[in-house]
Amino acid sequence: MNQAILLLGGQLLLLVKKEQSTETIREVLANKNINDLEEVLSTDDARKTFWINIYNAYFQILSHQPLITKPGIFTEKLITLAGHQFSLDDIEHGILRKKRWKYGWGYLPAPYTSLIRRLAVHRRDFRIHFALNCGALSCPPIAFYKPENIEKQLDLATSAFLTTETIVNVSNRSVQVTRLMDWFRADFGGLSGIRKILSQYLKEDFRRYKVKFSDYRWEQKLSNFKGQKA
Repeated sequence: MNQAILLLGGQLLLLVKKEQSTETIREVLANKNINDLEEVLSTDDARKTFWINIYNAYFQILSHQPLITKPGIFTEKLITLAGHQFSLDDIEHGILRKKRWKYGWGYLPAPYTSLIRRLAVHRRDFRIHFALNCGALSCPPIAFYKPENIEKQLDLATSAFLTTETIVNVSNRSVQVTRLMDWFRADFGGLSGIRKILSQYLKEDFRRYKVKFSDYRWEQKLSNFKGQKA
């Protein structure tokens, strides 16, 4: 059944976590029909589920290939899915961020291919930034996303990450947040949107707080799966 395609991203990620061979399932993904993939990924819930799992799985896979170095791991089209080549940037910025440039704080559109435009989510969701893992210490932990629970899972991931990474200084009315909210601030609705999101998830009123951004820690931390000890 075509619907089974939707589950392959999670199955691939599970093999990565178990440190088992991914060759067979990667071949299956590579040989799927692109029309079947597009048909199954018709909703944003399906698209977010599939592509978040695929991104997290392939980052781990590519990170263990010695000839691939940054920034090539993000920019080179090293992922074969349904007969087409994708990069991690294609998945994150083209599909999950709805054709946005990776620079410019998220305000600028980028000229992606017609295929990326067809696969892209219909509506940007800032919560994906708390689900994608790029192997750095400041990245959110890796979870297994399911289409029937994607909304709840993304909310929980956002709440957990903001609770852990946000520093509130009541005396000088400032709040220090993850640098992700600076790099992609348009995805969060600008500074006013960041304050609203913090108020929503941390259950405090930050409307009059000054927003500061933490330094991002790029030290490598691979295989950081949710619920797994560091």
